[in-house]
Amino acid sequence: MTALTPGPVPGRGLQLALGVVAMMAISSPQYVWTLFVGPFRAELGASLAAVQATFALFSIFQCGLGPLHGHLASRFSPRAFVAIGGALVGLSWIASSFATSLPMLYFTYGVLSGIGTGFVYVSVIELMVQYWPDRRGFAVGMVTGSYGFGAICTTFPIAWALQRSGLHSTLIWFGAIFAVVIALAALGMKRHAAASTVEAKALQPGVPPSVMLKTPVFWVLFALMTMVAIGGLMVISQLGPFAASMGISETTTVMGLAALPLALTIDRIANGLTRPFFGWISDKIGREPTMFIAFALEAIGVFMLLKFGHDPVAFVLLSGLVFFGWGQIYALFPSLQADLFGPRYAVQNFGYLLVSTAVASVLGAPVAAMLLESSGSWNSAFYAVIALDTLAALLSVAMLAPMTRRIHAARAAAPALGDAPSTT
Repeated sequence: MTALTPGPVPGRGLQLALGVVAMMAISSPQYVWTLFVGPFRAELGASLAAVQATFALFSIFQCGLGPLHGHLASRFSPRAFVAIGGALVGLSWIASSFATSLPMLYFTYGVLSGIGTGFVYVSVIELMVQYWPDRRGFAVGMVTGSYGFGAICTTFPIAWALQRSGLHSTLIWFGAIFAVVIALAALGMKRHAAASTVEAKALQPGVPPSVMLKTPVFWVLFALMTMVAIGGLMVISQLGPFAASMGISETTTVMGLAALPLALTIDRIANGLTRPFFGWISDKIGREPTMFIAFALEAIGVFMLLKFGHDPVAFVLLSGLVFFGWGQIYALFPSLQADLFGPRYAVQNFGYLLVSTAVASVLGAPVAAMLLESSGSWNSAFYAVIALDTLAALLSVAMLAPMTRRIHAARAAAPALGDAPSTT
């Protein structure tokens, strides 16, 4: 059996552009959440940990249901599936504006928004794997980078709208905008024709989820992605409370701009740039060496943020460094997974890997908040993250790299991916 020949695929530039737009539009529910924490606490009279449970639920329903999202995405057209996801995202924000209790907030913002963003995310990743077999790290990095970068367009507008118009109006207007933008992007999306025919599917290499889940290398990928995701998700969800604990208030400015929204904007830029950058690097030097560099950088960034974050300028710059070291996991891991298990079942397989983010969100959001409330300090949470990032960097070259080399060597002896030993 022979794999489809990697190379430029007609129409892939348009699919990349549409994927970028859709991913930018779904980024705000996760990446501007920290701006809503204070208003929702005041609105509902709830504790920080109780409100932050919303973020954990969002990640669980975005990523924890990844296997279901991947299964559904493979059965619907990308156009329909992405449009449905966009409608759920918009509806979730509009419905959240009427939340009068924590359970209602959990359902509207946590459940509906998580499902909607999950639908869009897995479908766009599938398209990139299909259309860019020769530059997979770059293409996946571009769209996941757009997810990380997209909120730069909304951070200051949402912060301004919250101050001027309040929580309810902000959620309604931006929810409607997101739904419309995603629906328009979805109109032009379609699977690559060669990947849709029965004959081409027979030629596409791939290991199905039922086989992948039995391989040790998948669980190493899962563990490493969880370890590194914890730190980034902690900073995403807790940056506002962390800033307050470091003396960075709403009136603190850097170059005449409010420090927290400026930090969030810099974070979006860093989070967007890191994914195509490290994806491109990994296409050149390999996934595992790139992981070592990025994970070590993340550990250094978290340590420096804890030590020097009380200074407004350092707070803004170091939070950006943390995101630059963290966001690349959403380019490197899906690309390596597709390298190992093939493109044929890419959307279903990626759904299972994405569950790692849901696991990490529980530790990165409410558990970190509880540690703060019980100890009065961020030290224990931050040092735990530093240790996990350092360990992940070491394991990426000491454990993961030898495993992938053995798989590629076995595959070279048995060219059909589906027939190659993949249980290393």
